[in-house]
Amino acid sequence: METKKTRVLIIGSGPAGYTAGIYSSRANLKPVIYEGPQPGGQLTQTTEIENFPGYPQGIQGPEMMEELRQQAIRFGAEVVSRAISKVDFSSRPFRCVDERGDEILADTVIISTGASAKYLGLPDEDKYMGLGVSACATCDGFFYRKKKVAVVGGGDTACEEALYLSTLAEKVYMIVRKDYLRASNVMQKRVRERENIEILFECNTLGLYGDGGVEGARLIRRKGTPEAEEFDLPIDGFFLAIGHHPNTEMFRDQIRLDAEGYIEVEAPSTRTSVEGVFAAGDCADPTYRQAVSAAGTGCRAALDAERYLMEHDEF
Repeated sequence: METKKTRVLIIGSGPAGYTAGIYSSRANLKPVIYEGPQPGGQLTQTTEIENFPGYPQGIQGPEMMEELRQQAIRFGAEVVSRAISKVDFSSRPFRCVDERGDEILADTVIISTGASAKYLGLPDEDKYMGLGVSACATCDGFFYRKKKVAVVGGGDTACEEALYLSTLAEKVYMIVRKDYLRASNVMQKRVRERENIEILFECNTLGLYGDGGVEGARLIRRKGTPEAEEFDLPIDGFFLAIGHHPNTEMFRDQIRLDAEGYIEVEAPSTRTSVEGVFAAGDCADPTYRQAVSAAGTGCRAALDAERYLMEHDEF
């Protein structure tokens, strides 16, 4: 087992982690970035990104993450392609252990472990990921202008996604398991009043089909009843809106989390309930969940860590 000491340990990568690495390395803090089980984060599973500033022609998700990674390395960040498996924030320096058993002692920690979209668990979701399957209408809705799409879910998030997509797509179907919407009354009203949104109640998705991309979904209405009926729904895009779960389980007994598991920060800063520990990106953001907003909090976390070290004469 090896032991390493660093002034800034960044747990997680993606736009937040890599941006924190860029800023903290430019401040000569020599950060160590542990990329985690999915180096680059969720955007490595995304095809073209058109809403991140600085890329007027768009860019592939994996390519953008590699550019951010190389930028952090250029300024002196050390990137480790492993995951942190255990943390102890009870004393300083903070003690973290990676998946190989190596120990990292850190004066400050920036958590940027992200959040993962919830999926139905269908094999076809993996098959068509980036080819018609998405968990972010704001990210990918632009590609479905004048096309037909479906949104899975019946809560506020699903209604918001459906309303957004309805401004772009020709037709939006909402696939809802129950015979009612769980969304707030105001969101239900907006959805019902939008002419190109159709709600398919009591429907479950059995699978997706298409040659090289999603061309439709196979649904079943009133599953498990004598009236059960299977049918095909021709669509071009399939959007999941059944929630996200933050990747924060490892920190549950270490820092304060909200009821959904998101890290609570002292806004507008990125400070957590433990002095010297900061959080950036989707793991602390249940609201926006965008690459550019994650990058912004990564910048703020690095600046917060730098100021903390200066105030504690550890610069």
